[in-house]
Amino acid sequence: MERQRYRDLVAWQKAMGVVSDVYELTGQWPREELFGLTSQLRRAIVSVPANIAEGQGRTGVNEFLHHLSIAQGSVCETETLLHIARRLSYVEQSALDPLLKRTEEVARLIGGLIRSLRASKQA
Repeated sequence: MERQRYRDLVAWQKAMGVVSDVYELTGQWPREELFGLTSQLRRAIVSVPANIAEGQGRTGVNEFLHHLSIAQGSVCETETLLHIARRLSYVEQSALDPLLKRTEEVARLIGGLIRSLRASKQA
């Protein structure tokens, strides 16, 4: 598999969109959550495109796979934190559902990259 620039990877592009959505959403949350749930959620989602970019910038396939795995974990963390926010009534279900669909799409795209890289290693 020929290595693309990270900015050309659809997973990175979609993850960047979710970052913007999360920042917009959390900007409306109570100030007392600024250093709690708001900060944790923002750090989790920022980690997704950051790890895709860092991994792609590394020289080896194994390093890229490692960073994609971290990004995948950060997507799961993001989804969990969004569910917590819903339970705390910081976000309406109608706003949560489209955001979760977007995070699931990012997770699928990262999974596809992982499968493709693993297959290229075996070829």
